[in-house]
Amino acid sequence: MKHLALGCIADDFTGATDLANNLVRAGMRVLQSLGVPTQPLAAELAEVDAVVVALKSRTVAPAEAVAQSLQALAWLQAQGAPQIYFKYCSTFDSTPQGNIGPVTEALMDALGTDFTVATPAFPDNQRTVFKGHLFVGELLLSESGMQHHPLTPMTDANLVRVLQAQCRRKVGLIDYRVVAQGEAAIRARMAQLRGEGVAIAVVDALSNDDLLRLGQALKGMPLVTAGSGVAIGLPPNFGIAPSAHASQLPAATGLQAVLSGSCSLATRRQVQAFIQAGRPALGIDPLRIAAGEDVTAQALAWAEPLLAGGPVLLYSTADPDAVESVQGRLGVEAAGALVERTLAAIARGLVQRGVRQLVVAGGETSGACVQALGITQMKIGPQIDPGVPWCHAKMVPPPPADHSSHEGLHLTLKSGNFGSDDFFSKAFTMLA
Repeated sequence: MKHLALGCIADDFTGATDLANNLVRAGMRVLQSLGVPTQPLAAELAEVDAVVVALKSRTVAPAEAVAQSLQALAWLQAQGAPQIYFKYCSTFDSTPQGNIGPVTEALMDALGTDFTVATPAFPDNQRTVFKGHLFVGELLLSESGMQHHPLTPMTDANLVRVLQAQCRRKVGLIDYRVVAQGEAAIRARMAQLRGEGVAIAVVDALSNDDLLRLGQALKGMPLVTAGSGVAIGLPPNFGIAPSAHASQLPAATGLQAVLSGSCSLATRRQVQAFIQAGRPALGIDPLRIAAGEDVTAQALAWAEPLLAGGPVLLYSTADPDAVESVQGRLGVEAAGALVERTLAAIARGLVQRGVRQLVVAGGETSGACVQALGITQMKIGPQIDPGVPWCHAKMVPPPPADHSSHEGLHLTLKSGNFGSDDFFSKAFTMLA
């Protein structure tokens, strides 16, 4: 029986596809599961090298995030995965209570390991770590706009300090000078830190070369925790090389749409670029939802006659002041839940109307939409922009027969922070 090479746990749905994308680029055939599977892998196991279990655990209570992650771990261990990869956001999204630290320590306990690493570095997307500080482009994380995140405001760029606040175990640093010396030096530093009682080491990385060097040093480590960047350095440890075959998907058909719930700076630019290009776009107002209007029906009635002319955009994306105003009136959690439920219902309605190419922006929005569509597994395809691939999924239950459901759904789950300004248009051009 074939066993997995790598078992992965991601704390949100877009982050899962981000990780899977990097593994595919490095040659791994990857299956992404939306939630913990209820059955063992059977025929699929012969066709994949890695499975990414996508959870919606980034912003839930720490105890719930731990419980979900341990459930995913148990399933991956049952499939024979020798190495576990806990994936979080490249902007280290968390609060002083977690969830990165608590989940990491729970996985360490379950795996019986006394040491692991932590680095959200992803240079392809301008996320680098220097002397333990996370940079987004030229800016410290705490000055990048992430300090205004509505759920996980990141006001400290020092990852050692951020992670230590969440952990019982001691957190240390493997700095860029050690990483530049390669595998032997990294392993020696790990041994030194272990001797000093450090259990979790934040690792500097300024380039993909740093990640490749780190990847070599992680061979055989039971648990790796990171953003998606480290994934480019792991497949060679299993004798896997890049291959175009790893990213092949069925041909795309059907209508096109974009749903955007993220309020990140990158997604706000993407929404604006789509509108400025003259494409049809409709804003979703949380206050109208809260007032009892049937916003879902209104949105679908607006979209239906426009779909034949090319992609349409439905968005709740807004600037921080507008988001804060809505949250002040409805509450943070209530506002988010209203929008997620509405966008998810719109996604279901769009697919029922023949949409077979769907871009979803935002981690929470993506999670809500795939659950509403009954999607449980996705095959990972080619990259659109760093960290964002096209995927192919089957829907359960399938859409109405009059919309030819056999081809499934091409789907992109985009992290709010990722992608070029023209991402929405570029994604469909690439698929064509």
